[in-house]
Formats: sequence, structure tokens, C-alpha cells
Amino acid sequence: MMFVTLVVAAAGLALANAARVVESSAAGRHSLQIPNGARVAEAALAAARSAPGVTAVARVPDSEVRATLERWLGSEAAVSTELPVPVLVDLELTPSASAREVETRVRSVAPGARLLAYRDQLGPLLRSLQALKWLALGLVLLMTAATAASVVLATRGAFDTHRGTVDVMHGIGATDEQLAALFQRRIALDAFKGGIAGALAAGAVLLFVAAAPGSLLGDLAGGPLLRPVDLLLLALLPLAATLLATLVARHTVTKALRFVL
Repeated sequence: MMFVTLVVAAAGLALANAARVVESSAAGRHSLQIPNGARVAEAALAAARSAPGVTAVARVPDSEVRATLERWLGSEAAVSTELPVPVLVDLELTPSASAREVETRVRSVAPGARLLAYRDQLGPLLRSLQALKWLALGLVLLMTAATAASVVLATRGAFDTHRGTVDVMHGIGATDEQLAALFQRRIALDAFKGGIAGALAAGAVLLFVAAAPGSLLGDLAGGPLLRPVDLLLLALLPLAATLLATLVARHTVTKALRFVL
């Protein structure tokens, strides 16, 4: 259970970090599209630069635009002179800038221009990442509940197996606290050993996945998806699971001892 919990928790943290990085990188960034804009490109760039709140204006080279067309439409479309290729411009706006005003200024010299926000274009991706993050959180909580239930079953099974020994120890003066301590110590050791084994297996899987090339989320985030604080949280999960197992075992044994005469 610790193996599955760690893998799911790591995936949830990675998705949350990817969504945060993508959203922050897209903030304020816009794409200006000018159909058949070769003749008015310079005027459109000047109009965009003159708009208040515009901090950066960069025209996308035509070679990059045609390279993109080649990937989608084939090499013939990329070299065709009859295919109208729009002029693309990357803009960065301050939070207080008005995208509508920028678009209005550009349209005064390039009537067919369109200003698109990166955030709007990445909206479906961000919503998917957020949904997957909450799904991962739900699975972690479900695994936590399953772990607690398995500890209850294991503790009750151990108690029933050693019921005769419990009666004898009661007869020679052992208190409920002493008996509960024996059971919870055994469960805590087993939970700790299982947690460490699951953590090592999960760590090996995560290292293998992190080393795999072509990670889409890694490309979007521009680096590792798990921060040092995330790794610390993951490392603390086996200890948290051990503490949970100890508390659940103690509660289960204490409750069972109430019915022992």
C-alpha cells in the first residue's frame, strides 16, 4: 500500500507543479496573428509596441512558421508560395494592461489581426491537470483509509490469536495499557518495515520514470517536476503511515480489551 500511495502522491505533486508552472509562464503572454500581414507587419509591430502595458514584442520568424506547417500539412504546403502564411507575433503584457486596447491599436493598421491569450489556449490542459491532481489526492486518501482498515483487521486477528495469552497476562496483573503497548509495538514495527520496503520500490520506479526521455510534463515545467519540499513530503509518508498504524492498533486493542473480563 505504501508503494501505491507514494507513486500516486508523487504523480499528484508533479501534476500540481506542472499546472502551476504552466499557468505562471502563460500569464501575460499573448499571440498576435495577422493574416496576409507581410506588408503591414512592421506597422503592426510598431502599433503593438506603442500600446500601454506591452513589455515585449517579438515576431516569430517565417521559417519557424513554415516548419510548423510542414509538420501538420507536409513539405509541399510549407514551400508553397500560394498558401497564405500569417505573421505571428509574441507579446508580453503587464497584469494591468488591456488586451482589447492592444488589439484595437493593431487592428487600426492590420484589420484582420487577432490577439489570443496563452492562458485561454492552455485552458483545457490546465483544467485536465487540475482534475488529475484532485484525483490523485482522492486516491491517496482512499489508500490511507484502506491502510487503516487493514491495520484494524490485522490487529483484531492478532488479538484473537493470542486471546488465551491475554487472559493469562490479565490474571497475573497486567494492565490494559501494558497489553495495548505490546500489540501497538508489534504493529508499528511491521508497518515501518513495510513502509520502508514500499518507499524503496516506489523510489526506484520514480527514478526510472524521471530518467525516461520525452516527458511532456517535464518539457512544460522546464525542469524537474518534484521540488525538494515535495521530496521531503514523500519521504515523510512512511513515517506518517507508521504513526497512523500505531494509533489505529492502539485504539483497536484498547476497544477489544474492554470486553475482556
